[in-house]
Amino acid sequence: MNPAAGSFESRAALALKDASLQKALGNFKPLFVAKRASAVAELADFEALRERAAQIKNAVLGELDVWLERYAAAVEAAGGKVHFASDAAEAREIILGICRDANAKTICKGKSMVSEEIALNPALEAAGYEVVETDLGEYIIQLAQEPPSHIIAPAIHKTREQVADLFEAHHPGRAREESVAGLVNEARHVLREKFFRADVGITGGNFLIAETGSSVIVTNEGNGDLSQTLARVHIVTSGIERVLPTLDDLSVFLRILARSATGQDTECYTTISTGPQRAGDPDGPQEYHVVLVDNGRSKMLGGKFRDMLRCIRCGACMNHCPVYSAIGGHAYGWVYPGPMGAILTPLFNGLAEHYDLPNACTLNGRCQSVCPVKIPLTELIRTLRSEQVKAGLMPARQRTLMAAWGWVARQPGLYHALERFGSRLLRARAGKTGRIASLPGAGAWTGIRDLPAPSGATFLEQWQQQRGGEQ
Repeated sequence: MNPAAGSFESRAALALKDASLQKALGNFKPLFVAKRASAVAELADFEALRERAAQIKNAVLGELDVWLERYAAAVEAAGGKVHFASDAAEAREIILGICRDANAKTICKGKSMVSEEIALNPALEAAGYEVVETDLGEYIIQLAQEPPSHIIAPAIHKTREQVADLFEAHHPGRAREESVAGLVNEARHVLREKFFRADVGITGGNFLIAETGSSVIVTNEGNGDLSQTLARVHIVTSGIERVLPTLDDLSVFLRILARSATGQDTECYTTISTGPQRAGDPDGPQEYHVVLVDNGRSKMLGGKFRDMLRCIRCGACMNHCPVYSAIGGHAYGWVYPGPMGAILTPLFNGLAEHYDLPNACTLNGRCQSVCPVKIPLTELIRTLRSEQVKAGLMPARQRTLMAAWGWVARQPGLYHALERFGSRLLRARAGKTGRIASLPGAGAWTGIRDLPAPSGATFLEQWQQQRGGEQ
């Protein structure tokens, strides 16, 4: 997938004015946040699990080459084959070669963000294959010819009415469904025939187990199981960082993944696949391939952004991000939106090309506080901003404003005088409502939302007053 056309600023502006998108986001905002909070509160050792998960990932990343070799050896011992791809183009060629060798015609895909990252579907379709996304959300956006808007709920930006319109247009001969249950059943009926016709099944890999050579997927629909067991050939696409040492280590991550992602105690399906079908197995593929994708990860491993490789793609950071919840995923311009996208997209596709993403963050820290593997997201975003400044990428106007602010900040008397003046002026402008509906120079903010007014006294004044009262 190529980054979306236009700048982040223009895409965000369009998103804020899109009534259907805002309706869909309004339905989404309270859902995952409240459910996660409830699920986490019920697990007494959740914080200890977060710490343990971070430790496991750090240990693996410290010897990633060793663990990848052990994993590859275990896959081969189980009858499978591992392919290493240095970049997206090589990964596509490897997968196309496997499909050609299998004389494939139809390919069913389970959910895989790596396949989105390497732009796999366009390459397969250009080669003449029928490609069918089987995750419900992915299937919806495939019909809409759109990229995913969220990594765990790809069609979260679509309303029920929009999905009904899509199904009516693409499923001729069927009566229009309006209910959620009816739409789900319609998709199930249409996709079931595709599963049985598929020659190749492609899935992602949430985790890769070095101990056994297994790939692990977690789903709520069961489509991943059907994709990988009914087709003659199963291809796993995964980043090189997804390997874990043992199945015991996997148990730690399974306890935090669903709680962080959707607020469930556990996902509906946890599927562990090890090699092709063996004698006596009731089902399974004849061939089992794993395509391990680097695509910039090795560079991250040896640099300042290594912590980002701990990411388990749960989506908690974007669920809690006020920027994402206002504009959705498409505004970010690539497959990884929200805070994780603000880091990964510039690293994978260029600091200059995606200058706005780290700078759009408010640095409120909610993403970092909920990350199940304790990635210091706000610190990494600040580091990206610093890298952009060092590279001379900051626009001239912004450099001038920052220099002026820096000069004022180094003059305590002037700084506090301006602070007092501004705080009181904004308080007066808000009047009795306590909110500012319009403000010269801040139209980009007040054009969409009101600006909460300050209390009138500065933080320093309030702090000094409080300290005086304590004495």
